Amino acid sequence: MIGRLNHVAIAVPDLKAATEVYRTTLGAHVSEAVDQPEHGVTTVFIDLPNTKIELLGVLGDNSPIAGFLERNPNGGIHHLCYEVPDIRGARDRLVAQGARVLSGGEPKIGAHGKPVLFLHPKDFCGTLVELEEA
Repeated sequence: MIGRLNHVAIAVPDLKAATEVYRTTLGAHVSEAVDQPEHGVTTVFIDLPNTKIELLGVLGDNSPIAGFLERNPNGGIHHLCYEVPDIRGARDRLVAQGARVLSGGEPKIGAHGKPVLFLHPKDFCGTLVELEEA
């Protein structure tokens, strides 16, 4: 059902500093920061030959990563994103197998302009999983 790994998301306490680490220290191609108000984050993408890294910064008081950064003040891996060809079909199959879809189960438009869903980490080995329609 899942396709390729789309990205690994890393929550960071200082988005500008993290961006510079990837750009300057590692010599990576780094996107501009883009606010994602519907998701409460600011995103920066690092392009790699086989996938992407998504840096997540807090945007607003209700940012979902604020709590993550309180528990992990230095930041860390927040979620893995896998591509699926049909997000609603994937959701229905997963729910039928007992998986929990977060935020009411309806896809939202993600940072790449495509529908996304998040799956409860307790159902996936302690890892928050994002599905993105490819």
